Amino acid sequence: MAAMRTFTLEPDSEFSLAAAASFGFGPNTGRPKPDGAEMRLAFVTDDLERHAGVQLRQRDGGSISGSVDSAADLDVVVEQVRRILSLDQPGDQWLGVGERDLVIGRLQRELPGLRPVLFHSPYEAAAWSILSARRHRTQAAALRTRISATLGRSFRLDGEDVHAFPTPAQLLGASSIPGVDPARLERLDGVARAALEGRLDARTLREMPPEAALGELQRLPGVGPTYATLILLRSTGAADAMTYAEPRLGSYVAHLYSLGHPEASREELAQISEGWRPFRTWAAVLIRVAGDRAGLPGSAFRSGHP
Repeated sequence: MAAMRTFTLEPDSEFSLAAAASFGFGPNTGRPKPDGAEMRLAFVTDDLERHAGVQLRQRDGGSISGSVDSAADLDVVVEQVRRILSLDQPGDQWLGVGERDLVIGRLQRELPGLRPVLFHSPYEAAAWSILSARRHRTQAAALRTRISATLGRSFRLDGEDVHAFPTPAQLLGASSIPGVDPARLERLDGVARAALEGRLDARTLREMPPEAALGELQRLPGVGPTYATLILLRSTGAADAMTYAEPRLGSYVAHLYSLGHPEASREELAQISEGWRPFRTWAAVLIRVAGDRAGLPGSAFRSGHP
């Protein structure tokens, strides 16, 4: 067991770890304590060979203290945590979007300190895509937890067991997985091989033009346009990608911007989102979260969607 090491993050603008802990996309990446200011993470590190368990707490002044259980390089783990919490982007520029766009500004005030919480890596997001396809999200999350507990690594963080997903090598070493049919297991193996080949590197995908990145991701077995969008937008740290395939975004934009019809067209989304640059991804996520929580038209859950 590696010795616990510590670090401190200083957000450059308002940030709420409680909002991050309650973020609702994909499998839960953390669970809030009664005071809401804690998060526990367990994940495959970006080198794809190790795991990390991370305990986060937000102090009264806004800084975040972290404790790490991992054999991986501390700086690498901390940088991955920064990406997961979207603390690697300039917060003042994000607030500037709200000063220009009154809708975004209002939502920023209603959900103070909220930034997108990402999947731990494109590898884990792609694996989630395979596990959750044609399954209710709750069932898929339970299956992911079982796989993590049996094939991955478990950490004891603040009195709670938190399970990290298997590394690609561990996944490829499993000849069968309870609850995973042979066809789905073959697709998981394809994800693991793609990760080891470097095709799921977060920085590489983020720096590619969105259309090229989505095309590359759709080469993964079992990954179509919707899940390719999830992987790109929910794991790489891309802040200004606009794909127009975001579920429910069109209906929420139509409601929030008072367009007078049920769903914004692609052209309307393109025009409105120009005002969101250079944070079109963040703005879309903020609208998704606000719309889901308000129960806006189009918010009904559809199995398999992120």
